[in-house]
Amino acid sequence: MEKIQLICIGCPMGCPMTVEMEDGKVLSVTGNTCKRGDIYARKEVTAPTRVVTSTVRIEGSETGAVTVPCKTKSDIPKKDIFNCMQELTGVTVKAPVHIGDVLVENVAGTGVDVIATKDIQ
Repeated sequence: MEKIQLICIGCPMGCPMTVEMEDGKVLSVTGNTCKRGDIYARKEVTAPTRVVTSTVRIEGSETGAVTVPCKTKSDIPKKDIFNCMQELTGVTVKAPVHIGDVLVENVAGTGVDVIATKDIQ
Protein backbone atom coordinates (compact mmCIF):
# COMPACT_ATOMS: atom_id res chain seq x y z
CA MET A 1 0.00 0.00 0.00
CA GLU A 2 1.22 3.49 -0.90
CA LYS A 3 0.72 6.54 1.32
CA ILE A 4 0.81 10.02 -0.21
CA GLN A 5 1.02 13.16 1.93
CA LEU A 6 -0.74 16.30 0.63
CA ILE A 7 -1.60 19.78 1.80
CA CYS A 8 -5.13 20.59 0.68
CA ILE A 9 -5.71 23.66 -1.50
CA GLY A 10 -9.48 23.16 -1.67
CA CYS A 11 -10.18 25.84 0.94
CA PRO A 12 -8.14 28.23 3.13
CA MET A 13 -7.68 25.68 5.96
CA GLY A 14 -4.70 23.95 4.27
CA CYS A 15 -5.33 20.60 5.93
CA PRO A 16 -2.47 18.07 5.92
CA MET A 17 -3.92 14.90 4.41
CA THR A 18 -2.86 11.34 3.84
CA VAL A 19 -4.12 9.36 0.85
CA GLU A 20 -3.76 5.60 0.92
CA MET A 21 -3.63 3.95 -2.50
CA GLU A 22 -3.29 0.47 -3.86
CA ASP A 23 -2.98 -0.50 -7.52
CA GLY A 24 -3.69 3.09 -8.58
CA LYS A 25 -6.94 3.29 -6.64
CA VAL A 26 -7.69 5.49 -3.64
CA LEU A 27 -8.52 3.43 -0.56
CA SER A 28 -8.88 6.27 1.93
CA VAL A 29 -8.34 9.96 2.56
CA THR A 30 -7.67 11.19 6.09
CA GLY A 31 -6.87 14.55 7.64
CA ASN A 32 -9.37 16.64 5.72
CA THR A 33 -11.86 18.73 7.69
CA CYS A 34 -14.32 19.29 4.85
CA LYS A 35 -15.69 17.40 1.87
CA ARG A 36 -13.73 19.58 -0.55
CA GLY A 37 -10.54 18.10 0.89
CA ASP A 38 -11.62 14.56 0.10
CA ILE A 39 -12.57 15.56 -3.44
CA TYR A 40 -9.31 17.47 -3.97
CA ALA A 41 -7.13 14.62 -2.64
CA ARG A 42 -8.77 11.96 -4.80
CA LYS A 43 -8.46 14.11 -7.91
CA GLU A 44 -4.89 15.22 -7.13
CA VAL A 45 -3.51 11.67 -6.88
CA THR A 46 -5.40 10.26 -9.87
CA ALA A 47 -5.83 13.13 -12.38
CA PRO A 48 -4.31 16.44 -11.17
CA THR A 49 -5.55 19.66 -12.78
CA ARG A 50 -4.81 23.37 -12.43
CA VAL A 51 -6.20 26.71 -13.54
CA VAL A 52 -3.43 28.47 -15.45
CA THR A 53 -2.94 32.23 -15.13
CA SER A 54 -0.73 34.24 -17.45
CA THR A 55 -0.62 37.25 -19.75
CA VAL A 56 -0.78 37.69 -23.52
CA ARG A 57 0.38 40.58 -25.68
CA ILE A 58 -2.11 43.27 -26.66
CA GLU A 59 -1.88 45.80 -29.52
CA GLY A 60 -3.59 49.15 -29.89
CA SER A 61 -4.33 49.87 -26.24
CA GLU A 62 -5.41 53.45 -25.50
CA THR A 63 -3.74 53.19 -22.10
CA GLY A 64 -0.42 51.96 -23.45
CA ALA A 65 -0.86 48.47 -21.98
CA VAL A 66 1.31 45.86 -23.65
CA THR A 67 -0.17 42.76 -21.99
CA VAL A 68 -3.56 41.64 -20.73
CA PRO A 69 -3.90 39.22 -17.80
CA CYS A 70 -5.72 35.99 -18.57
CA LYS A 71 -6.55 32.54 -17.22
CA THR A 72 -7.97 29.26 -18.35
CA LYS A 73 -11.76 29.30 -17.99
CA SER A 74 -11.53 26.09 -15.96
CA ASP A 75 -8.82 23.73 -14.83
CA ILE A 76 -6.76 21.77 -17.32
CA PRO A 77 -4.75 18.58 -16.86
CA LYS A 78 -1.49 19.35 -15.07
CA LYS A 79 0.44 17.57 -17.83
CA ASP A 80 -0.80 20.18 -20.35
CA ILE A 81 0.37 23.30 -18.48
CA PHE A 82 3.67 23.61 -20.36
CA ASN A 83 1.93 23.28 -23.75
CA CYS A 84 -0.65 25.86 -22.68
CA MET A 85 2.05 28.35 -21.69
CA GLN A 86 4.00 27.68 -24.87
CA GLU A 87 0.90 28.39 -26.96
CA LEU A 88 0.18 31.63 -25.08
CA THR A 89 3.70 32.87 -25.87
CA GLY A 90 2.72 33.39 -29.51
CA VAL A 91 -0.64 35.08 -28.88
CA THR A 92 -1.28 38.77 -29.55
CA VAL A 93 -4.79 40.27 -29.29
CA LYS A 94 -6.15 43.64 -30.39
CA ALA A 95 -7.63 46.16 -27.96
CA PRO A 96 -10.21 46.66 -26.63
CA VAL A 97 -10.49 43.52 -24.52
CA HIS A 98 -13.09 42.93 -21.82
CA ILE A 99 -13.18 40.62 -18.82
CA GLY A 100 -14.40 37.21 -19.95
CA ASP A 101 -13.49 37.68 -23.63
CA VAL A 102 -12.11 34.48 -25.13
CA LEU A 103 -8.51 35.11 -26.14
CA VAL A 104 -7.62 31.54 -27.16
CA GLU A 105 -10.10 28.77 -27.88
CA ASN A 106 -9.30 25.19 -26.93
CA VAL A 107 -5.82 26.01 -25.64
CA ALA A 108 -3.31 23.22 -26.23
CA GLY A 109 -6.14 20.91 -27.31
CA THR A 110 -7.56 20.77 -23.78
CA GLY A 111 -11.08 21.86 -24.73
CA VAL A 112 -10.70 24.84 -22.38
CA ASP A 113 -10.63 28.48 -23.49
CA VAL A 114 -8.30 31.19 -22.19
CA ILE A 115 -10.20 34.30 -21.11
CA ALA A 116 -9.23 37.89 -20.25
CA THR A 117 -9.31 38.81 -16.57
CA LYS A 118 -9.12 42.58 -17.01
CA ASP A 119 -10.68 45.24 -19.22
CA ILE A 120 -8.10 46.92 -21.46
CA GLN A 121 -9.12 49.82 -23.72
